[in-house]
Amino acid sequence: MTDLDPKSEPKADNPVAAYKHLLREMIDRRPSGTRLKIARALGKHKSFVSQIINPAYTVPVPAKHLATIFDLCHFSGEERRLFLDAYDRAHPGRQAEPREIEPEAADPDIDVLEIQIPVLSDPRRRADLIDTIRQFADHAIALARRWEERDTSWTKGGPPS
Repeated sequence: MTDLDPKSEPKADNPVAAYKHLLREMIDRRPSGTRLKIARALGKHKSFVSQIINPAYTVPVPAKHLATIFDLCHFSGEERRLFLDAYDRAHPGRQAEPREIEPEAADPDIDVLEIQIPVLSDPRRRADLIDTIRQFADHAIALARRWEERDTSWTKGGPPS
């Protein structure tokens, strides 16, 4: 259970303010310097982070930044779920990433791989490097799944098509 104060939440008629309120409270419970850390990782100014987590501003949190924010802040599964539910209410039809909420709820047939990357002086290049690695991994995983499908169909009595 989280320690969010429901009395201080914005009214339900503004769903963007509602999820920004949650996000701000979650980030405020992190160590000092978290906003600056997020800003650097996103290649933005600290004021950008303050703006996207301030319920008074209508600027939405870009979906492409959610994974970075979640990773840097080490949000729990419950915090991610609360935030993503509120985000989905504010932006119906928009797929907010990441959809994996809890590592514990992951498929037991999937291995997790951690990759260490160098600390780069340019946050944009760091973000580009991470994006490139993710794209490569997605392609490699798709290829491996095709291999598995081919191998499975072969063992079921016929050559792969």
